[in-house]
Amino acid sequence: MAPVSTQLAPLPQPLITLTEDEVLFRENVRRFADESIRPKVREMDEKGVFEQTLIDQFFQLGLMGIEIPEQYGGAGGRFFEAILAVEEVSRIDPSAGVIVDVQNTLVNNALLRWTSDEQKRRYLPRMASNTVGAYALSEASSGSDAFAMQTRAQLKGNEYMLSGRKLWITNSKEADVFILFATVDPSAGYKRRQAGHPRFLDLRADPGRLPRSQRQCAGRGRQGLQDSD
Repeated sequence: MAPVSTQLAPLPQPLITLTEDEVLFRENVRRFADESIRPKVREMDEKGVFEQTLIDQFFQLGLMGIEIPEQYGGAGGRFFEAILAVEEVSRIDPSAGVIVDVQNTLVNNALLRWTSDEQKRRYLPRMASNTVGAYALSEASSGSDAFAMQTRAQLKGNEYMLSGRKLWITNSKEADVFILFATVDPSAGYKRRQAGHPRFLDLRADPGRLPRSQRQCAGRGRQGLQDSD
């Protein structure tokens, strides 16, 4: 009878244990936040405007395309590194943290998961270099309950006609690309509607699609951030 091996597989490292590269990345983001964001926080809160020069610096440092592959001009990093960046930036200014968060974990994530190769080639280089994205999901009757959304997508020939109203579109003031969710059948039940929420790329360059109103976000450290309907 062959001897039984008692060798155990190595235990996975806890999330609080960072690699050398992750520690270096976190320290670089922390230094940038302390030196470049902190001095501007009070003024941005008082004016209710997020400074464009900081967004430009986010792109220069690669903070707006952390998971985007290098072939598209991104950093080729991991989701965990995006979380580290969001934590360090939010430590100084929650408004800045939201901009970096929505760009990486929602907009870029959606483009990486759900777009064609042609769309990836078209949009990802922009998202990594100079274009802010917004995520249009919430409605008056559907926030965390996304399946309750009423925004409708109707197929007309080879195109979809969208009708409805979105609320609380974070990053909308700064964004030029919107990820918009709609349902193809609002009357369908929850289980059947799970497959009925197509995502649409909406370009702000079309003047007929600009957000109709903007609101300042409430809360300490978020006065520099606005959302839109």
